[in-house]
Amino acid sequence: MTLDQAKEGQRVRIEGFVGDDLVLQRLMEMGLLEDEEVEVVGFAPLGDPMEIRLRDYRLSLRQSEAARIRVILILPDS
Repeated sequence: MTLDQAKEGQRVRIEGFVGDDLVLQRLMEMGLLEDEEVEVVGFAPLGDPMEIRLRDYRLSLRQSEAARIRVILILPDS
């Protein structure tokens, strides 16, 4: 799945990226790296951009950027 498919409140782990260009380089420079955990905080009223929590800060991403980040869902503790 990709980050744009995650729902509000879900926690995911970054598995990798789709493509290889300057946009992805910029995302990695902002701290979006493989094995990082991310929480989806919410979405703008029309769904774009989305807000995520990464470490101790929040970041807004366009849906087109989030669609290029492969993630796996972290299941809540039962």
